[in-house]
Amino acid sequence: MAASVRNDLKPCAGDQYPVDTSYGTLTGNTAPDLVVNVLTCGDAVGIGTYVYRRAEDGSYGNVFAVEIPAVYGTIDRGDLVVTAQVYGAKDAVAFPSGEDVITYRWATDRFTETDRVHNDFNRAVGTGEGTLPEPTAQN
Repeated sequence: MAASVRNDLKPCAGDQYPVDTSYGTLTGNTAPDLVVNVLTCGDAVGIGTYVYRRAEDGSYGNVFAVEIPAVYGTIDRGDLVVTAQVYGAKDAVAFPSGEDVITYRWATDRFTETDRVHNDFNRAVGTGEGTLPEPTAQN
């Protein structure tokens, strides 16, 4: 973990740190792997995603790290899926222009990118204000 992330990691309230964890099979190890997402306190924006693999001596070692604003990693059917928000020059933090969804698979001794999808978010629909039409009965 980068020193800047480590130094900024402080409890949000009491002893509650802004960290999400998931356990699962990513590296083919007999022990579960650990995915850690470090978030900001105020708006829960991901600032780092890390994967730790258990060694034979019982300790955990870092085998993956990405430290960019608005990143979040999950386990999906044995793959590591990392989603990163993409911002244009005029984008507010709450309204990114899009996102990159990158899938990684463990190969031999490291993660290798196996898929990448970019989604652009539509700006033409306004702010989301207004009312929805009432549903109609179907016969």
